Amino acid sequence: MDPLEKMHFTTIDYVIFALLLVASMGIGLYYALSGGRQRTTQEFLLADRGMSCLPVSLSLIATFQSAVAIVGVPAEIYTHGTQYWFIGCAYILGLFIPAHVFVPVFYRLHLTSAYQYLELRFSKPVRICGTLTFIFQTVIYMGVCVYTPALALNAVTGFDLWGAVLATGLVCTLYTTLGGLKAVIWTDVFQTIVMFAGQLAVIVVGVQQTGGLAEVWRKVWEGNRISGIDLNPDPTERYTFWTLGVGGVFLMLSLYGVNQAQVQRYLSSKTEREAIMSCYMVFPSLQVALALSCVMGLVMFARYCGEDQFHKIGNLSKNEMVLYFVMDMLQDLPGLSGLFIACLFSAALSTISSAFNSLATVTLEDLIKPHCSSMTEARATLLSKGLACSYGLICLAMAYLTHLMSDSVLQAVFKIFGMVGGPLLGIFCLGMFFPWANSTGALAGLGSGLAMAFWVGIGSIVTRTSGGPAAVSHFNCTAVQLSGNITTAIGTALNITAVPTSTSSQPMGLQRFYSLSFMWYSALSSFTVVITGLIVSFLTGPMKEEDVTPGTLYPLLGNMLFFVPDNLKQNLCCATPLGHRPIIQECPPAQHKESNVQAVYTEEEEEERQYFLPTPVMEHETTV
Repeated sequence: MDPLEKMHFTTIDYVIFALLLVASMGIGLYYALSGGRQRTTQEFLLADRGMSCLPVSLSLIATFQSAVAIVGVPAEIYTHGTQYWFIGCAYILGLFIPAHVFVPVFYRLHLTSAYQYLELRFSKPVRICGTLTFIFQTVIYMGVCVYTPALALNAVTGFDLWGAVLATGLVCTLYTTLGGLKAVIWTDVFQTIVMFAGQLAVIVVGVQQTGGLAEVWRKVWEGNRISGIDLNPDPTERYTFWTLGVGGVFLMLSLYGVNQAQVQRYLSSKTEREAIMSCYMVFPSLQVALALSCVMGLVMFARYCGEDQFHKIGNLSKNEMVLYFVMDMLQDLPGLSGLFIACLFSAALSTISSAFNSLATVTLEDLIKPHCSSMTEARATLLSKGLACSYGLICLAMAYLTHLMSDSVLQAVFKIFGMVGGPLLGIFCLGMFFPWANSTGALAGLGSGLAMAFWVGIGSIVTRTSGGPAAVSHFNCTAVQLSGNITTAIGTALNITAVPTSTSSQPMGLQRFYSLSFMWYSALSSFTVVITGLIVSFLTGPMKEEDVTPGTLYPLLGNMLFFVPDNLKQNLCCATPLGHRPIIQECPPAQHKESNVQAVYTEEEEEERQYFLPTPVMEHETTV
């Protein structure tokens, strides 16, 4: 019998779970009926650019700290040990670089969509290609995020799986459509607190029922779950210090540097300083979230590692392990099971709502407005709400495709962000750091990056590889000490049956290429975009300094070549100082009588505007 079949929800669990959904809907209704009542695109899509750093930072966490991480990370720790924890090292550069490179460029351009940058820097075709790539990535990701908590609810309550999918999608669609970005950000704050509370409750009860902290430590140590620094340079190893600490940086940059869902939060901040501070405030919270997930995995291992306990969890998939563990720990404590399922749904709702809002933004700003320059503000706002609602329905279809996947949800998400997010990171880096790159090179680079990423990703799926052999069929907690180099062996458990040896199972040729760890996908595709883009740009004629829109370059090469004389540096890199930047011009009020929206700037921003160069006008905008 399926071990999950005997689990059940109590009345208190249902009440707690229902309160989460009601509270989320309540926040959406509050912002739909207060303030400007979401009557303008500025308010609906950017929260009137008036958010402070604290709610923005918590929203940044919630956007990608989804149910996938809460279910997937503990299963990874249970299966592969704590090597995955080293991805926390990637958070340092993965947040410092966006704070001081991407955020200043985007914020000073006063964009609504990150892909407006691509038109300013390159051309409209590059902007459209970038937008379509982002839409493709996010729609697929939404399917995984909707399916994961629905699977959890189905597993622990017997509630119909597709009924749970429908409930998740509809609740999220309603409060996103009603309340706009303000509702999304403030529900993210509430849902982040619920997430942390749910995980902490599971850990505390799990430690207590396993026999205390000392017993948990003894079992995970003797079961070889505590990993040292694995410096193995082999890129096909699933998790090493290099795949996590270096490859993870590129993954973080694709998420926190150029992803529209995050950029939109930066742009909703009151000032550039607030946006940068939100990046710094994310770091400790992300470390706490990672620690909670990893500790949960260790407690789960300590609970089930012996032969007398292994049968309880041995036949479950990775996606079901955490759910069984939670219900096993909390079933005799009314309310806590409901709290954890609420935790999962909080993570899912925060991620999905961010996706809906960002998808509506890029579709309106990048695909519709350029062709409808005379659209009134009222009609644009109504259309953006309709787009958010439409994407909510699309995500339900994508959840069905997720149901057909065989990968763990965490691995599936990393592959999605690596295969699609990596090329997008590459094209933004190509534009910001290399002044010679032209539009033709950008298009060729993006195409080649996507082709490379899908070649590796699909190849790994077809050949069922990606990061070395899968883990384990049997665990033993007996005190077996490791021999040899601890840094290369601890990540894999001893006393595991049917694990192939490294010599007999070493892939060769294309098979080895397809075995590349999914943590390297972002780096591989990003470098492919940059290298191909630069080669094509030089072959077709590099851009000249006077052709580059001021404010779209970050002086990376100028900073790196500080020892080179200024005249030679000017010839090598034409990086325009960040202070010289364009503002995307607003249409005069006379041309849009239906709109009451005018550009509003803080004193700090108004003082800076006197130094701006003449404003470039984007193709779809009109001036008098």
